[in-house]
Amino acid sequence: MSRNSAALEPPADAVKPVRHPDAPVPGELLGAHYEQCFGCGGEQPHGLHLEARAGEGVSVIAEFTVRPAHQGAPGLAHGGVLATALDETLGSLNWLLRTIAVTGRLETDFVRPVPVGTVLYLEAEVTAVAGRKIYSTATGRIGGPDGPVAVRADALFIEVKVDHFIDNGRPEEIRAAMNDPDQVRRTRAFEVNP
Repeated sequence: MSRNSAALEPPADAVKPVRHPDAPVPGELLGAHYEQCFGCGGEQPHGLHLEARAGEGVSVIAEFTVRPAHQGAPGLAHGGVLATALDETLGSLNWLLRTIAVTGRLETDFVRPVPVGTVLYLEAEVTAVAGRKIYSTATGRIGGPDGPVAVRADALFIEVKVDHFIDNGRPEEIRAAMNDPDQVRRTRAFEVNP
C-alpha cells in the first residue's frame, strides 16, 4: 500500500472488513453495476468494459484492455482512464460488503506507462472499516497477476443511503433503475461513485 496521506490511514478504532454472507462467491463475475457506467457498463461504446470477479475475503480481481479510445499520449493509456479503472475496481469491493458507498478520496500512483493493447490486471481489497468509512487499496499490473506494477491506489469510500442518488441523479434514470424488477440489478445500480 502506498498510503499517500493521513486521510487514507484508518483510525485506531477501525475494524477488519467482513465479507457479507450473501456476497458473490470467489470467482463469480460481478457484472456491470449499471449499463451506462463508463467503467463497467456494456452500453458505453468507449467505456472500459471492466470485468470484476469476487476474490477471497473482501477482495476483487478485474481486467480491462486498453483500447485506442483510452489513450492520452500516442499509444499510451490516459492517466485519467487508469485512475477510473482503479476507482471502478475499488468500488466493486462494496458489493462484497453489500454496502452502498461512494468514492470520498482516491490517491493514485502512476508507476509505468501502459501501452494501448495492454490487458491491465487489477487486484483490490478492503483493508479496514470505521463507521461509514471504508478503506481500500488496489494495484494494476501489465499483462497478468505477475506482471510489472503499472498503477496503484488507495481509497476511502463513504457509505451512503440510496437517497444520495435520488437527490442528486437524473430523475428518469433513477426511476428506471429503481423500477427494474431484478432486485440484484436494482441494488447494484446505486453501488459506486458520487
